[in-house]
Amino acid sequence: MNQRKAIYFALAAVLLWSTVATAFKVALKYLTPLELLTVAAITSVVTFAVIITVNKQWASTLALGRRRPLFYALQGLINPAAYYWVLFAAYDQLPAQQAQAINYTWAITMSLLAVPLLGQKLNRKELLAMVLAYAGVFLIATGGQWDFSQTNWVGIGLALLSTLLWASYWLMNTKNQDPPIGALFWCFVWGVVWLALFHGGSALVSDAPNTINPLTWQGLAAGIYVGLFEMGITFVLWLSAMRLATRTAQISTLIFLSPFISLVLIYVVLGEVIQVTTFMGLSLICIGLYQQRKA
Repeated sequence: MNQRKAIYFALAAVLLWSTVATAFKVALKYLTPLELLTVAAITSVVTFAVIITVNKQWASTLALGRRRPLFYALQGLINPAAYYWVLFAAYDQLPAQQAQAINYTWAITMSLLAVPLLGQKLNRKELLAMVLAYAGVFLIATGGQWDFSQTNWVGIGLALLSTLLWASYWLMNTKNQDPPIGALFWCFVWGVVWLALFHGGSALVSDAPNTINPLTWQGLAAGIYVGLFEMGITFVLWLSAMRLATRTAQISTLIFLSPFISLVLIYVVLGEVIQVTTFMGLSLICIGLYQQRKA
């Protein structure tokens, strides 16, 4: 029974994560990357606060914030502030199919970073996984053409930088035993503080510092959706699935459905023509990720 519930929770999480690449592009029609991140991050703080209230965990959560303020200030700077700002900037530059596919290589990036940061060594299977994944990135970035003049290297660079930031965030958490909801709450509280500073800095360097762009209902709705289903509720669903699962391998494999479902939504909702090279490159990335899990 628990395994069946775990599968239901995991499928719900996968389906919701499959929508976010499309949601990012829709939201960016109405908001800048920084505006989108701010609305989404505030939504996530409220979401985690509601969960903490329902679970009656405020005492432990507040104690956690008092005990490790500097740690969570740094965590919040990386995620959500830097990571999502860079990721949304990448989506602003690239077709959704390219940005979402490259973003899936963060697990490969984490293995690469673990070598200098944690002193780990790469075995042959992990090296093969990296070659496959980054061959997929190259194929997606260039469209299989050797004429690189058509490649948006700024967007590709931002997408790859986002994987570096996300991998760094998870490496910092490898030995963190704090309750996950409380930890995420403080990450996002500090993230909102950093975003307020970013907005203040942007106003100081702007030619029109007193001008505030009006927030449309479409932009607000899209930002709230991203905050709920990319950063908030979906994580809780996935965490619940992993805790209930009696066979975690069966659950974790479901995540490979997400990028391909996402391509369908990108085609149907955004009207992007899915390139053959995108599908081939994404397949190489997923094969590389699967190979890495077996390593």
